[in-house]
Parts: sequence; structure tokens; C-alpha cells
Amino acid sequence: MSRWIELAESVLNGYEISDLEAMNILNCPDAELLELLQGAYRIRHHYYGNKVKLNMILNTKSGLCPENCSYCSQSVISTAPIEKYRMMDKETILKGAERARQLNAGTFCIVASGRGPSNKEVEHIAAAVEEIKERYQMKICACLGILKPEQAKRLKEAGVDRYNHNINTSERHYENITTTHTYEDRVETIETVKESGISPCSGVIVGMKETKEDVIHMARSLHILDADSIPVNFLNPIEGTPLEGVRELNPLYCLKVLCLFRYINPSKEIRIAGGREVNLRSLQPFGLYPANSIFIGDYLTTEGQETTADHQMITDLGFEIEFVQEKEQVI
Repeated sequence: MSRWIELAESVLNGYEISDLEAMNILNCPDAELLELLQGAYRIRHHYYGNKVKLNMILNTKSGLCPENCSYCSQSVISTAPIEKYRMMDKETILKGAERARQLNAGTFCIVASGRGPSNKEVEHIAAAVEEIKERYQMKICACLGILKPEQAKRLKEAGVDRYNHNINTSERHYENITTTHTYEDRVETIETVKESGISPCSGVIVGMKETKEDVIHMARSLHILDADSIPVNFLNPIEGTPLEGVRELNPLYCLKVLCLFRYINPSKEIRIAGGREVNLRSLQPFGLYPANSIFIGDYLTTEGQETTADHQMITDLGFEIEFVQEKEQVI
């Protein structure tokens, strides 16, 4: 039995890997990568079998953000030529949910740019969520920025199942990425969400000039925060942002990162998120051995892979889409 399978078995028995073991995963020799993936898959299969969860994003408010996040094309410091618009009307949001339903996305993600929502925006989203819940049997994830306790409570009442607020990078590296808010601000929002009874979703962006120690810190921080869902983004360097031209990643390293997150957060939903197509390239299918979830369709301001190609990839692997249950008919 390989060392990676043995380590996976230990994790399944409740063992938490050491920092040295975590670093060994990121430094795994390429010749052992298939064995590492097999170990990660053993953990993934234990909790999720061969099911793949599909998530779909709707960017309900684009650009116009006062924050200075170095990776983001919607930031105030970005010169990227993106579409900018205020909050979508409710009917447009409902159409987005309908499209997600048609594509068998189990979770519909309502995202809005900005530091945080106004109370008016929260009410607008809440009204849309209530109607989506009435029409469709799907989970709703909101991602609206820094949240106040009363706003979280209102979203919970409306039926929001999950709230996303990424830590993005390690606490040590955070000031190198943004200075208009702090790492602690993000952690506080995650705790606020948990206190409201909404499931916390928080993830990272890998490839922003961080060290491997930073990547390990990210995975451990999310373990401590007990995030139920962990989107792992790989930097897609957009022209016009401070991180344009930064291309530190390769497909093999990205797979090792996904394995690390599975070994450290064994029971959690791990989602391959933004930058999947650009960084994993032809090795995308291997990512579903450690991860059990992906985004389908486009991202916030960048295009994703064709949804039919994602469906085909899942089928070709012998995996199954976790289909949305049909809404019960009222007779």
C-alpha cells in the first residue's frame, strides 16, 4: 500500500495530517501523483461516492466596487474592460435561477460586487430568493460581501441556504492582496453567517504569489472555521488588474492543491472554482477525484467551459451529476 493510501486511511480514521505531511503533498513527486489522487479519491468517495454537485453563478451586480483586491476585474483599481451594472431586477434573477434549474445545478449562487450590501439590496435579494424557493427545489447561495448580523438573519428568513465569503489567501499574505479590508473582516462575516444558521461557504484563490506554507495555512484556516463548502479558485490573471501576467501555476500542482484540501478537510464539499479551465487545462477530469463539486457556466467576468462539456466530462469519468429533485406537485 502506498504512503498516500495509508495517509488517506488514517484521515478516514480521524487523523489530522501534520504540516510536514501537508508539505509533502504539495511537493509530491509527479511520478506519485496518481497514487496521491487515489488516496484523495478514497476520502472523497467515502463521503460523497461518485456524485458531483453542480453550482451556477449569476453576477447580479457587476463592477462599481470600492475595494482594491488585486485579482479582481471589478475592483476600483482595475482597468479591465468589463460590463458594469447596478443590481439586476427580480425577473432577471428569476430567469437565472430557471436556467440553473434546466442545467441541473443543485445550487444557484447569487453574487453581487461591492464591500457589502445595503439593507435595500438585501431586501431585493430576499424577495427574489423567496420566489425562487417557491418555484424551484434548489439550494440558494448568496455572495454579497461583508454582512451585518441583521442582514444575515433576513437572508436566512428568506430561505438562503448558504453564504459565500472567501478568505482568498492566508492571513500573513493578505495585505499583499488587498488593503481596503482585512482578513479579520472576512472571518467575522463567516462567523456572522454561522451564527445566523446559514451554511458557511468560504474558499481561496491559489496562484497569487503566495508560498506553499500559505496554501497549507489556507486549508487549515478553513478547517478551523468549519466551512461546509470550500471553493478552490486558481488565479486567472486578468489584464487590467495588478496580478495580470502572474502565471505561477501548472496542472500538476493544481491537482496537488486539490488533494491537500481534501486531506485537510475530508468531509467538506470541495469545489473546483474559477480558473479551472485555464490552469487545469486537459487535466480537468482528474480534479474530480479529490473534489466533488464544480461551477458550470460562466464566472463573474470570465467565461467558463461549455456546460455540455462539463456534463460529458462527468459522464466519461463514470461519475454522476447530483440531480436536482423535481418539485413535488400539489394536487
